[in-house]
Amino acid sequence: MRKTGWMLLACAALLANAPQDPDPVPPPTFVSIPLWPNGPPGKDTRRVTPEVARDYWVRNVRNPSLLAFPALPAHNNGAAIVVIPGGGHKILVWTNEGTKAATALNRMGISAFVLKYRLAREPGSPTSIEGDAADDARRAVRWVRAHAKDYGIDPARVGVMGFSAGGELVSLIADNPEPAGRPKTDAIDSLSARPDFQVLVFPGPLGIPGSAAASAPPAFITAGSLDPCCATPSVALYEQLRKAGVSAELHMYADSGHAFNLDESNRIGILHWPDRLNDWLADGGWLSPRAAAR
Repeated sequence: MRKTGWMLLACAALLANAPQDPDPVPPPTFVSIPLWPNGPPGKDTRRVTPEVARDYWVRNVRNPSLLAFPALPAHNNGAAIVVIPGGGHKILVWTNEGTKAATALNRMGISAFVLKYRLAREPGSPTSIEGDAADDARRAVRWVRAHAKDYGIDPARVGVMGFSAGGELVSLIADNPEPAGRPKTDAIDSLSARPDFQVLVFPGPLGIPGSAAASAPPAFITAGSLDPCCATPSVALYEQLRKAGVSAELHMYADSGHAFNLDESNRIGILHWPDRLNDWLADGGWLSPRAAAR
């Protein structure tokens, strides 16, 4: 009995000194929000079929939505950004130009909302870029403003950030007026769809030059100098905004092409472009809490 007692004590001592694994941390959950609860406006009479998602992309978006990435309460500074992925209006580059960008913005204290919009160049699609896809982008800005209190967001600090084709939608809603006669479906559509600031990452040419540049919000623009589609629009928009007296910042990366995203380059400067965005947001006061933020 005495030997057994010592063995029990020894085992207890070993267990007491053994490394203790931390409690499991549940993965974050992100909420998908339908933009148009009663279905999007427009003339798409096709039968509604499920979205198709593989690897990094999504297509067949029939019911536009937002995926919410709220900033952690301890770091929430009250700013929000609607993230608009690219993909040539045929697919959405959902991870590299959507969810990864959202988590990077969360680290800056920004609540992010990734937009699934209708794809006008997908085979068989009856939708348009300037009409339906731009309507989805405007609705996203309006939805965030309408629900600002729910996320601790300042409704006067709601920006948009678009990659490539998503950058075209940014320019269409930020640097151009909303076309007359667009559908109004509920009270949310009465809110302003003009973003408070715009971020264009290798934006395509649609919407550039803007027809309402003088009233455009401040802009951060970045692209590669060798980008065959998007270097010229980036420089053209910057020069137009500069001449119109709109605050704008341009970063053109030497010897670089299209779609470098967040971490898809071996060039040190490009890897740090999100840091330049953070600097620009801070300098513009967009990361500073204000009275309107909860």
